Parts: sequence; structure tokens; C-alpha cells
Amino acid sequence: MKQKLFLSKPGIACAAGMDAASFWEALTTGSQDGLVKVKTHSGREFYAAKIADGALKKNGARHDMRVIQIEDAALEQIAPAVLAAKEKYGEGRLAVCIGCCDNGSEFSVAGHREYFEKGAFPKNYSLEIQSADYPATYIKEKFGLTGPAYVFATACSSSGSAIAKGAELIMAGIVDAAIVGGVDVASDTVLLGFDSLEAVSDTKTNPFSKNRSGITLGEGAAFFVLTKDSGLAAGSFGQEKDCGQDKKAAAVPIQLLGYGQSADASHMTAPLADGSGALAAMKDALACAGLQASQIDYLNLHGTGTRLNDSMEAKAVAECFGSACASLPASSTKPMTGHTLGASSAVELAACWLAIVDNIDKNSGEIKLPLHLYDGEDDPDLERLNFVQKGAKFNRKINVCMSNSFGFGGCNVSLIIGKTNG
Repeated sequence: MKQKLFLSKPGIACAAGMDAASFWEALTTGSQDGLVKVKTHSGREFYAAKIADGALKKNGARHDMRVIQIEDAALEQIAPAVLAAKEKYGEGRLAVCIGCCDNGSEFSVAGHREYFEKGAFPKNYSLEIQSADYPATYIKEKFGLTGPAYVFATACSSSGSAIAKGAELIMAGIVDAAIVGGVDVASDTVLLGFDSLEAVSDTKTNPFSKNRSGITLGEGAAFFVLTKDSGLAAGSFGQEKDCGQDKKAAAVPIQLLGYGQSADASHMTAPLADGSGALAAMKDALACAGLQASQIDYLNLHGTGTRLNDSMEAKAVAECFGSACASLPASSTKPMTGHTLGASSAVELAACWLAIVDNIDKNSGEIKLPLHLYDGEDDPDLERLNFVQKGAKFNRKINVCMSNSFGFGGCNVSLIIGKTNG
């Protein structure tokens, strides 16, 4: 990248945790407490990673939508960083770039149900807040910003595309900082839609297993402040609370080192089976960062648990990393978070951020990373990857992480972050 850009501590809200500390604890212990059985209108039951209703706060009748409540829960955690950036740069010099695929379907369904039952829409019914841009508009309203705002809907890679756009806006001199990330909700529309595609597993998702049978859907939000100023990103906003035994890590800013994007453009939903689209995104990210594949210390896999996605990703990772695959720690965090769709890139980048900042177990002194939960039955038809398992020991420091997101139709994004000297 032609300019150094830094990521603040993430704000996170999902079924695995409603802040960075609880989220990280769930990922490194393998907690699936957020997974619950849901029943759709079709009568089918399956697991989904849902945020408990009591964990979300109402924020006024105008914004009484679950997606905004989830978004707000994560935004509150980065509010100090946003306000500091606004004070330094001005309200017009902050962009908002987020990913979201389902903004208003729950609100719309509930409103129309009341209309058909009672003959009128609810008083708070509004077309405006169902519009695709509203999650970004809400952020501008919340913080009093006047800069550009974008919402990306490239399916599972949406928030990765948003993070890349935020970087491009800063490097182009259009803004000095950006709120980047994503939010999505496990609405009935989403659950039924994926079920109709026969992509949802009857059991908890089982990525890269020979027995894998589909996705576990989820919901959540994750946001960062992306900025030119390393001082705004490091240490100033409680980052030291998430550094385990390594308190010095609090002073080390985390840098967005590179990003890569590609488009298969071959099918409405399926990726290219040979993994070439995913491989192109990873190679572009490495080139953008000026790194070799061997310099990646942890890989967060897209790992949806579907037959085709896992197969093509295993091929792409093996091709990209070659012999380094045998020692590269890798995991899919979706068995704990569920597939958070438009938010998944940002949620999983938050996992990478924490893997760099808080990777020392305070009891054992060993490296801790997000676990890869599956039944342990490797698919002999897939290239072998080094999945992070309980009790595993690593002889490397975790300084640089890559996160993969591969969306419907081959919308592929790979992000690389790492420690920097500022």
C-alpha cells in the first residue's frame, strides 16, 4: 500500500460476544453458546447464531429495527475513536463504508403483517429506514458526520469490500479517516432464502470435514476506525485491556497492510470450483502488502461448511501458500459466530486484530488463536490445512494475519493486517 493506514480496536456485537473481550474468549475456547435452534415458516428447524434479545437496546421508535440495534451495540464501542477523529479532522473528513445485505426485511415483514391484520401500517413504519443505504446514513446521523457514505452488498464479502473502499478514499485524499465494517441480521428472509438454496446445515456447521453439509447462519456487526494517524488507532481507546500479558502490545498500532479483490463472474451463487478467483484475491492482497505468503502467521478461512466453498478454498490456499500450509495456523470462526453474511469480513478481521494484540494465554504463556471447530474427520479429497485445535502449540509469533471472504457469484476479498512500528 502506498500509505500507512491503521485500525482502531474493533467494536463487536455478535452471538459469540457483545464486546471484544467476550468475543475473543469465545473464539479461543470454542464456545458455541450463541447457537440456538430456529424454526422457519416452512417448519424446518436448524441452528443459527442469534444475539440474545436482552443483549440489544431499544434506541427510539424511529430506529426500532434489529439491524440498527445490532449496529448500535458495536458502534458504541468505537465511539471514543470516532469522536477523536472527528475532532481532529472535521465532520466532513470522515467517510462511512460498511457492508450490509439485509437492512429492512424484518421491519418490512412486521409492518406488512400489521397492515394486513389491522388495515394500517405501524406509526413508526418508514420506507426510508428500509433503504439499502440506511445503515450508513444512521452512522452519519449518530456521529454528526457529513462525509461520503457507502453501503456494499457483495454478499459474504460485503464488509471486506467496504474496508478496501475506506482505504482507497483515504489514500486518494478524499477523507482522512473512515468508519469501516459491517452489519447483518439473521432475519426470516435470510433464513428462508439460504434454506431454499439448500445451503443450510441440519447440524452445526462443520467446515472442511468430509461430513460437512452447509452453513450455520448468524448475525452481528463489527466496526473499526481506519485512519492515517497511528496515535488515534493505538492505546488511546482501551486497547490495553485486550493485550493479555503483553502490555507493551497496547502501544503498537495495527496496520491495514494490504487488500485484494477479485470477481469470478461465472455463476449467480457458486464460486469457480478450481479456486482461481479466491487465489487471485489472496495474491493481490500479498502484492498490495509487499509480503510473501510465508510471512502470514495466521489465516482466518472463509470456511462456510458447504461442499463447494470449502473445496475451492482449500485448493486456493494450498496453491497460494504451498509448503507453508503445513505450519500455517488456520481456522474458520463461523462455527462460533455463525455466518454473519455482510458483516462476516469485518467480524473475522476483528478476530485477526485480536489474534495479533491478545495472543498470549495468561495461564500457560502459550500462543492462543481462534479454534477450528469440526468433527475432526478430514476430507481426503481436500488439500490438507493446519487447523487450530485445542492444546496446539505454535512456535511462531503472531504479527501478520490474513482473512478471506468469498461471496456469492465470486465476489472475493482478502485482507491482511499486522503490527507496525508506526
